[in-house]
Amino acid sequence: MKWLAHLVFSYFSNLIALILSGQFIAGFTVVSSPFDNLLMAAATFTLINWFIRPVLKMILSPVIFLTLGLFTLVINAGMLYLLTILSKNVIISGTEPLIYGTLLITGVNVLLHFAAKSLFKKD
Repeated sequence: MKWLAHLVFSYFSNLIALILSGQFIAGFTVVSSPFDNLLMAAATFTLINWFIRPVLKMILSPVIFLTLGLFTLVINAGMLYLLTILSKNVIISGTEPLIYGTLLITGVNVLLHFAAKSLFKKD
C-alpha cells in the first residue's frame, strides 16, 4: 500500500508542478478550461514518470554517472517532451520553455518530496 500512497503523492506533486509551469513560463501552455484536462495531463505525466523514466535511467545510467547526475535533467526534459506528444492538453512551444519547464517541474517535485519526507519521517 505504500506504493499507492507514493503514486498518489506523485500525482498531486505533478499536478501542482504543471499548474505552476503553465502559469509562470511563457510558451508552456496547460489547457485547463475543463479541469479534467489538467487532471488527465497530470495523470499521463505521472504514469510516464513511473513506467518509462526508470527504464531510461537504467539504460542511460553510465551516462548519468559520467555527468555526475546532470543527464537526469535531459531525461526529465525528454519525459516532458513525451508528455506533449501524448497529451493534447500540454503545449510547449520551443526549446526554451521546455528547459525552463523541466527545471521548474524538477524543482517543485524535489521540494515537495523533501518536505513530505521530513514531515512524515518516522521517529
